[in-house]
Amino acid sequence: MLLNKYIDHTLLKPESTKDQVLDIIAQAKAYDFASVCINPTWVSLAAKELAHTDVKVCTVIGFPLGANTSAVKAFETKDAIANGADEIDMVINIGALKSGDFELVEEDIRAVVEASGDKLVKVIIETCLLTDKEKILACELAKSAGADFVKTSTGFSTGGANVHDIALMRQIVGSDIGVKASGGARSLEDANAFIEAGANRIGASSGVAIMKGLQADGDY
Repeated sequence: MLLNKYIDHTLLKPESTKDQVLDIIAQAKAYDFASVCINPTWVSLAAKELAHTDVKVCTVIGFPLGANTSAVKAFETKDAIANGADEIDMVINIGALKSGDFELVEEDIRAVVEASGDKLVKVIIETCLLTDKEKILACELAKSAGADFVKTSTGFSTGGANVHDIALMRQIVGSDIGVKASGGARSLEDANAFIEAGANRIGASSGVAIMKGLQADGDY
């Protein structure tokens, strides 16, 4: 797969303006990235702008804390898809996982999977807040709930993707589902390291810099 098709070109900052969203959409078109990943309020705009391209519209659900109820996450998912979303990146109930309420975590993911129909669902487990044991459990629960991907990070917590977590997640899910590295890919070297560790999607605001072989600033 070509490098550009690994990249979800991302803009999730709350202060992002319409012009900034249009800029990343234009960049995604120019580089034919896998998707643009934007907040739900911009989904209809992105869907319109990308209607005649191969670039998917990705949005986030229960973002960034994952602490919404399952019913709210399911509603968000249906609303996003009605507005034109092709891919759904949802945040798990992190507190429930750390409390040992694994049934709630799995059912929470399943609610989004069922609401998504045939759309791709990526499950953000927020690795920086978890022990390795919890990361393993989160991956197993996501897989059991029918998710298409597990994803490292929101980019809004204490850290992003690293090679150790990508390799661990790939080991747990096997070849059955995808692994998305988010946060921390600021250069071609970073992207290649994540891909070598097992990532088959990379969430980054630095997609253009990665494609140009440059080092980008930023925290996502």
